[in-house]
Amino acid sequence: MRARGGATGRPSIGRLLLRTSFGGPQRYGREVAQEAGISLGQLQHYFGSRAELLAFAADLAGEQSALRVRRALSALGEAPHPRQVLRAMLVELLPLHADSRATSRMSAAYVLEALHDEEVRVRAGSGLIQGRALVEQVVRQAIIDGLIAPECDPVVETDLLLALTGFATLLELGVVEPAAALAAVDRHLDRLFGGGVTG
Repeated sequence: MRARGGATGRPSIGRLLLRTSFGGPQRYGREVAQEAGISLGQLQHYFGSRAELLAFAADLAGEQSALRVRRALSALGEAPHPRQVLRAMLVELLPLHADSRATSRMSAAYVLEALHDEEVRVRAGSGLIQGRALVEQVVRQAIIDGLIAPECDPVVETDLLLALTGFATLLELGVVEPAAALAAVDRHLDRLFGGGVTG
């Protein structure tokens, strides 16, 4: 059972969906099977439902996003400033290049599915909770280290940082240009860190 390009199985179908920016939860069945170069029966063999197909592709998107973040953090070298860490995490979650646009659109499709499927909602929420915890950990340590003002509430500051990922929709629809979104991210980080390290 081979998807287009000669690869086989669930992973190849998931990668295909990411490359084609999976058009949303309504796309399950003949259309997806046709793009994957397999029969509808083969698709149903790999994925018993639309939700299962979307969950698999969303997991793959999450893995790719995490990989991009790890690479960005690695490029910062040893003991990077927490401002740089937070900026790298936020930038890699925004649809600023082909890979991040594909994962952003997959995540958006997953959220739409979660609105109508309780199991998907719980699964999607679990992943977001884990990501949020990582951001809050960086913020809390920066407060302890005196890099963020001690009166700042780490919970509120974490939520404000994550709110910046809302630029994803504005970027996708062309309401905000990439340079403007990055400028807003940098301005917020400057305020949080008192205008310290940039980049």
